[in-house]
Amino acid sequence: MKTLTIIFSLFLFSFTSFSTNPTTWDFDKAHSSIIFSVHHMVISEVSGSFKNFDGSVIVKNDDFSDSEIELTIDATSIDTDNEGRDKHLRADDFFNTEKFPQIKFKSKSFTKVGENKFKLVGDLTIRDITKEVEWDATFGGTAVAWGAKHAGFKVVGAINRFDYGLKWNKTIETGGLVAGDIVTIIANVELAQHKEKTEEAEKKK
Repeated sequence: MKTLTIIFSLFLFSFTSFSTNPTTWDFDKAHSSIIFSVHHMVISEVSGSFKNFDGSVIVKNDDFSDSEIELTIDATSIDTDNEGRDKHLRADDFFNTEKFPQIKFKSKSFTKVGENKFKLVGDLTIRDITKEVEWDATFGGTAVAWGAKHAGFKVVGAINRFDYGLKWNKTIETGGLVAGDIVTIIANVELAQHKEKTEEAEKKK
């Protein structure tokens, strides 16, 4: 019986030693970007980005697995370096930013699938239409700078724009869409640990 007690105590010590209290991390927006690209007339790609976004990540483990991610994008901040095209993208043919000014993402799972590789699953909401998406994430590592701990990720995925009511559809003479249906999304993300929010979370426990 004494031996079992010692084994159980060692197991409990091992578990508590390697568990991590949840910490809150914010998007370092000056060093992050949300970029998208779509085929134009089948033969080329046009890219753009969203300039304004915000969110947070609740990190539960040292390796970032099982983190909880929330992101809100200002749809009106879309920028393809063409004023006329951007105006069209904000109109009802696409995002209808007057009625639906925000794009939202909330994770369901963040699973480690290899060395520095993760699978991100969550709900993406555009024009009040919510669909589950599954994207790939690559962990770039951590660093300490300006009094805070930073972490980097690159997230890559794709959606079908018609699934979200981005309905504009025009074909060219030789066939194919002027604007493709599949939109590739690349998020280069730098996170910074938010000391104050982490301390608040600890006090509520």
